Amino acid sequence: MAVTADCPYRVSVLLPHRLGLLTYKAREPLAPGAIVAVPLGGRALLGVVWDDPPDPQIEAERLKPVAGLASELTIGADLREFVDFLARYTMTGRGAVLQMVLRSPDALREPKPAMGLAVGGTAPERLTPARAKVLEAVADGPLARKALAERSGASTAVISAMTKAGYLQEVALAPTPAPQRHGAVRTLTPDQAEAGAKLAGMVTAGAFAPVLLDGVTGSGKTEVYLEAVAAALEAGRQALILMPEIALTPMVVTRITQRFGIEPGEWHSGRPPARRSALWRGVATGAAPIVVGARSALFLPFRDLGVVVVDEEHDQSYKQDEGVTYNARDMAIVRAKAAGVPVVLTSATPSVETRINAERGRYTRLTLPSRFGEVALPRIKAVDLRKDPPPRGEWLAPSVRQAVEAALAAGEQTLIFLNRRGYAPVTICRRCGHRVTCPNCDAALVDHRLRARLVCHHCGHETPRPHACSECGGEDTFVACGPGVERVAEEAAALWPAARCLTLSSDMGGGSTALGAALALVAAGEVDIVIGTQLVAKGHTFPRLQLVVVVDADLGLENADPRAGERTFQLLTQVTGRAGRISEGGRALLQTHAPEHPVIAAMIAGDAEAFYEQETEIRRHGGLPPFLRLAALIVSANDRAEAHGHAAALARCAPHEDIEVLGPAEAPLAILRGRYRFRLLVRAARSTPLQSILANWLEGVPITGTVRRTVDIDPQSFM
Repeated sequence: MAVTADCPYRVSVLLPHRLGLLTYKAREPLAPGAIVAVPLGGRALLGVVWDDPPDPQIEAERLKPVAGLASELTIGADLREFVDFLARYTMTGRGAVLQMVLRSPDALREPKPAMGLAVGGTAPERLTPARAKVLEAVADGPLARKALAERSGASTAVISAMTKAGYLQEVALAPTPAPQRHGAVRTLTPDQAEAGAKLAGMVTAGAFAPVLLDGVTGSGKTEVYLEAVAAALEAGRQALILMPEIALTPMVVTRITQRFGIEPGEWHSGRPPARRSALWRGVATGAAPIVVGARSALFLPFRDLGVVVVDEEHDQSYKQDEGVTYNARDMAIVRAKAAGVPVVLTSATPSVETRINAERGRYTRLTLPSRFGEVALPRIKAVDLRKDPPPRGEWLAPSVRQAVEAALAAGEQTLIFLNRRGYAPVTICRRCGHRVTCPNCDAALVDHRLRARLVCHHCGHETPRPHACSECGGEDTFVACGPGVERVAEEAAALWPAARCLTLSSDMGGGSTALGAALALVAAGEVDIVIGTQLVAKGHTFPRLQLVVVVDADLGLENADPRAGERTFQLLTQVTGRAGRISEGGRALLQTHAPEHPVIAAMIAGDAEAFYEQETEIRRHGGLPPFLRLAALIVSANDRAEAHGHAAALARCAPHEDIEVLGPAEAPLAILRGRYRFRLLVRAARSTPLQSILANWLEGVPITGTVRRTVDIDPQSFM
């Protein structure tokens, strides 16, 4: 439809803004996916030409013109389809989802070529030793300044002076060479080879295919899914590997580099913005063939995606609970379907939902039933703390201490595991019983002795450890209650002063670089005892590690989360699986007050199938996913009565057909960041159009005052 003589075309543009989709006029036809600059309220915004038809009812005079293309790059049809689906499924505005796609605006500009230094046209009159080393370093080709300084050992001043004198000249560096299919390929077991060949065949076929790669700890799942990556690269396509923890990234990056001869791109919060922008552009142009990333890597604009891998698919970290709430595992399947490529879900402890999908034939299931090299799984034993308690005020039982001493005498490594950061979870005044809590949240402050701070793990508030009690005025009356990894590390250092101990948790400074260096020390055998949280519970192979001690195996079973049993079983299986991965003799000790609990009993018996059968029946009879669907409504406000009033109004107006509404109830974490919280839980059959029912229901209860509402489809947390 003609608009004006100078701008005769109408286009729909999706903005990374709450307004979402708007209609603009354009001087020339613009194809869906074009990234454009458009005016909005006196400022310029980036947007993407979308597939929706423009609104023909808006008067031409009211339409603003597209300012022009913002980049030669485009957003592909598969990613646009993914944005649309995720917005519908999570009941989120499309603009908020697009914001996650366009999170690196610097990537839209053509980058300056990477420059290096090569031999110049002028030979030095006097060849000093430092100059000679510099010229020798660039004899085989140009190098970046930093690389040249490292290789030659010369100072930056020497290199700059040589450049100024013409002994060196600036040249554009050649792009990174393409990966090679045949690199340092590890010998595969028959089971690995069979599974790898099937995955490679699916990638070559180039069609959507969800696959569960189910293998015990140490079975070599990474080597198998790299066969799928290799098949994608052979076809000239790209691969995305999702990881739940930044701590696992260095290991996978090293494996990929050894296998294919190039370092994959890394996408996570630990990377500098400039690196992320460069990777975003590399993905869009096809220059980045492999990406290892966190859940947000799903929103990268792959030019030609060939396979998606979700490593440790069961991990709770894949769920984003703030902003756009989504489960990256589930959305990875949607992303792969939109691109028409296979998606590989890997785990030694698959989620119940994934196992049932495989049993029903929705996913292909490939199994690796034994460890690489036929090494046996660790022997697991319960330490009943009712019969074998640790000394008062300490946390390691006598039998555990004997086992650690035996491991040290044998030259073996020990991992002491406690999934609790800091020194102690609670600080109490021993005179009046006052508990130090967060002023913003309904939670205790955690004692972090290494930082000399009390910290809230929910909102980040921190304060120095108080000298006097604010309730009774008592001085030096505060005592730490319960253990964190710092406290257990303190006990280990006192018990075994000659041992080389290392504490690993997400609190350690230095980011991913320092963490990678620490993990390398453990792998090299330069640490005797590792005290760690879930940071070291999965994915890592430490050749000398033969003993794993779980300080509190009951920890995850203490809350009312319907997935508590499953998550505890998964975590215990993963952490005990670090023992004996290279040589026989791996063993694990679980300190527990309830050795008869089904989860602990299944661990001791090594009977995962029995546990999953029981857990599946609990889900079936309890009306829980995957047999029914759940959605959570979280209502918050600055005032408790205001939050409760809105939640109660929602309950009164709830539809009575097709869904069941439970609540409202005060959230277990009743106050978060200064806001009072109430929850409603919605349950429905899998065939129910849950999102449309929720949308109609919520539309009838307008938001007022300080109230905020969050809709969480398929909730993973019930806090």
